Amino acid sequence: MTRKEVLAAVDALKGKKVMIIGDLMLDHYMMGDVERISPEAPVPVVRVQQESSLLGGAGNVARNIVSLGGKALLVSAVGTDEDGGKLDKLCRDAGIKTKLIRDPARPTTKKTRIIAANQQVVRVDQELAVPLQKDETADLIAFLQVVMPDYPVVILSDYGKGFICEEFMKRFMAMVDECEPRPLVLVDPKTVNYDLYQCVDLLTPNTKEAGEGAGLPVKGQDTVIRAGRALFDRLHCNNLLITMGGDGMALFEGEKKISHIPTSARKVFDVTGAGDTVIATAALGLSAGLDMLEACTLANYAAGVVVAQIGAATASPEDMAEAVEELPEPQVEAW
Repeated sequence: MTRKEVLAAVDALKGKKVMIIGDLMLDHYMMGDVERISPEAPVPVVRVQQESSLLGGAGNVARNIVSLGGKALLVSAVGTDEDGGKLDKLCRDAGIKTKLIRDPARPTTKKTRIIAANQQVVRVDQELAVPLQKDETADLIAFLQVVMPDYPVVILSDYGKGFICEEFMKRFMAMVDECEPRPLVLVDPKTVNYDLYQCVDLLTPNTKEAGEGAGLPVKGQDTVIRAGRALFDRLHCNNLLITMGGDGMALFEGEKKISHIPTSARKVFDVTGAGDTVIATAALGLSAGLDMLEACTLANYAAGVVVAQIGAATASPEDMAEAVEELPEPQVEAW
């Protein structure tokens, strides 16, 4: 893509629709300092000075869609607790349309990170990683049957919390196949659930996840190609995008057509949430009518923007345009 084509693609994202289905969680931060060790146990005492809560998991994917100018529908489950209400409000404040199923049998997934002097001291997880109950599953499927025709691209954001399970995938993929036109299904995978992702349109593992799914270590071009072909044999997916950090991305459009997209990162401070940005941007690009290589090239630019920031950041159209203007045109090569 030329610089002009990339900028036009960024503009084309505005107003396009993407549905995100998966594990929503509350990222809770408690920040302070440490001045002493507890007399009760050999652990630091953190004096909390600041607290904040952010959308995590599938919520961060939805944030990325909205930040780029798209329209996001987030479908997930929360508990009937206070944290479920917080997530609902955070979504509304971010401009994300939602269908949040309230499941009384589970707590809202919450990850509390306690940070002192810019260093994480401990993380506390509150979660119950089980599938939805029968009534909640019926509610979910009934809702999806109504809204599916309005969304050309669907992201499955799987963090292994039980929302994406075998029963759901069977019913969901059957529903997808009945749609006309059929929506594209993109998956951010969780290794334990690999075999659930049969015949999806795009899978987006990083090298570690690709290696775990393929059963081999991934360290360079040859092993990336071997792992990719093993995943095709296992899952029969249509396309595969393996993200390789500073080494860019490898896009498999089928088993034999492999393109290497070099990294667009100017600086790398924090890779937190970069995978969310990649799948969100690729999905929005596909919703805007870009082909697979164009959408993934755009995603590469977006990832380069967010890794230059601290925390789970998002990229705006203005950020993308600035990156495109400053960086050389991407030199995609065939592998």
